[in-house]
Amino acid sequence: MDSAVEDDLYKRTKALLEPGDIELNGVIVDTDLTNDEEPTLHQATLDVGNVIAAAAGIEPTDTYVYSGNDDEEFGINQHQGLTLDGDEFVWECQQLLREGTYKVVFYYEASADQTAIVEGVEGLGFEATSVRGE
Repeated sequence: MDSAVEDDLYKRTKALLEPGDIELNGVIVDTDLTNDEEPTLHQATLDVGNVIAAAAGIEPTDTYVYSGNDDEEFGINQHQGLTLDGDEFVWECQQLLREGTYKVVFYYEASADQTAIVEGVEGLGFEATSVRGE
């Protein structure tokens, strides 16, 4: 990834993690997937979401993905991982097309094991950039 693009994306991700109701960390997943590979991008999003859930101590089978198709405040390439019981936040992501390929920015509660998430994403075959909140 171009270093200027990488720096900008890192700064934007860091801004998303600014203190709010909960402490957040994030990971930028650098894929080589293009617009023509939407089904593969979708599966990659689910796979990374499962890594995050597991690192947060939640069984991936106890989560589902909400894509907000019925919510005007939700972006078209924005998704949330929620728990089946109570719709609790597990992760959220934005799929961003940069220089012809997708970079997917995930954020989640800082209590999740950041090292396990980065290693898990890399184990899926993607480059991962860790972004820690404050």
